[in-house]
Amino acid sequence: MKLIIGDKNYSSWSMRPWLLLKHFGIPFEEVLIHLGQPGTRAAILAHAPTGAGKVPCLVDGDGLSIWDSLAIAEALAERFPQHALWPRDAAARARARSISAEMHSGFGELRSNMWMNIRASFPGKNATPGALADIARVDSLWRECLDAHGGPFLFGEFSIADAMYAPVVMRFNTWQPALSEAAAAYVRRVTALPAVKAWIDDALRETHAIPYQDECP
Repeated sequence: MKLIIGDKNYSSWSMRPWLLLKHFGIPFEEVLIHLGQPGTRAAILAHAPTGAGKVPCLVDGDGLSIWDSLAIAEALAERFPQHALWPRDAAARARARSISAEMHSGFGELRSNMWMNIRASFPGKNATPGALADIARVDSLWRECLDAHGGPFLFGEFSIADAMYAPVVMRFNTWQPALSEAAAAYVRRVTALPAVKAWIDDALRETHAIPYQDECP
C-alpha cells in the first residue's frame, strides 16, 4: 500500500491515517507531496489518478484509491481485523464512531482559528468565542471517554478515535488554550506516543514552508 500525504507540519488530515498505519505496524510506502504549490494537485493525481487530487489518499496494490481520512481508517479496519482499530465492544465502537464523525465534520471555528502548525508557537492567540466553544466541547468529549473507559486513550487502547483527535492535540500544543487537567494529561500522553513522536520529529525536520500558515495576526 502507498499513502500519499502532505507536509507533516501542516497536514492534519494526512496525520490521521499515517498514525494508524504506523502505530499498528501495517507496512506502507509513504509519498509526501508539498502542499500549496502550483503542481501539488497534479503530483497527487500522478500517484492516484482515480482519487480526488487531495491528501491523504491510500492506494492499494491493485491501484484502488481511497481518499478522506475517515474512509481510509474504515478501510484499514476492514482489511486488518486482527488489529483493534475500532474498539471491540459494540457500544464503545458506536461511541468511537460518533466522536470521530463529529471531529470529521465539526469544530469549524477551531480549525479556522487554530490551524495545525507543529513548528509554530502561538500561545493564547486566536482564542475567539467560537474556537473556545469548540475547545470546551473537545475537552468534555475527552473527559467523558476517559472516565468511561479508564484511559490511557479515549477507549482504553489507541484507536481510530485517538487518531482523529491527534491533530487537535498538535493544535493545543501550538496554541496552548486552557484545558482541564484530564484533557491536558491526555494531550501529553498522545504527544508521547511513539508514532506521534515520529510524526512530530519528521515535521520539525521539514524545511518547506507555507508562509500564511506560519504567521498569526
